Amino acid sequence: MRFSDVPPEQPAVPRDAATVILLRDTDEGLEVFLQRRVAAMAFAPGVTVFPGGGVDERDADASVRWTGPAASEWADWFGGTEPIARSLVCAAVREMFEESGVLLAGTDVGVIGDAARYAGERRALESRELSLAAFLAGAGLTLRADLLRPWAHWITPVQEERRYDARFFVAVLPSGQHADGATTEAASSGWQRPEDALADAEAGRSILMPPTWHTLSELTGFDTTAEVLDAERTVETIIPKLVREGDQIRVIVGDE
Repeated sequence: MRFSDVPPEQPAVPRDAATVILLRDTDEGLEVFLQRRVAAMAFAPGVTVFPGGGVDERDADASVRWTGPAASEWADWFGGTEPIARSLVCAAVREMFEESGVLLAGTDVGVIGDAARYAGERRALESRELSLAAFLAGAGLTLRADLLRPWAHWITPVQEERRYDARFFVAVLPSGQHADGATTEAASSGWQRPEDALADAEAGRSILMPPTWHTLSELTGFDTTAEVLDAERTVETIIPKLVREGDQIRVIVGDE
């Protein structure tokens, strides 16, 4: 983590980003899909995260066929303009497909089952050879915005050199689909109960950034995916503060 002890006069402009909290129900309770980023990543190397990433300028393509809440509704939930909201929803769907193989898209008869048939398109999306709009149009698919829910809005502290304006979405693993770690950005991937993921971090077996830790803590209060989807949320913008205490860096969230 590289940052200045004194907030800069001109902080770096945060890049819009989308993060997806992917959930499933199991006999052992609610589980969330997590990935440990490879050590070579410029941002958060070796850190355990939810799937997600920065918005691509092509995510704003208005030609994407879409069902579910309109961009205007997402703009109300997250704040900002309709074009940004559209880009964020498209980025959420694209990034989750690239990083986990889970595709929130469907045909006239419902959500697709196994998305492995689109493995080639997935690689092309990750390499930026293909846009989400071109992929969906070529496959005759419709983006299913109704399978997403708004959850949170985090902005990287002003002291950091690399900053993101990240909106967090919630989604449930569609029936017949499988989440994997077939991405160049993840060293490992898998499902965990939120409380187990937190225990790993507390024991030093993994590293969590504040938004991930906070979100996992929130999820421990739910038993099923239905409860999460039905939760009433008011999305408020959170910008943590970084304070140096000796050799340690303390992260302050809210009015602490």
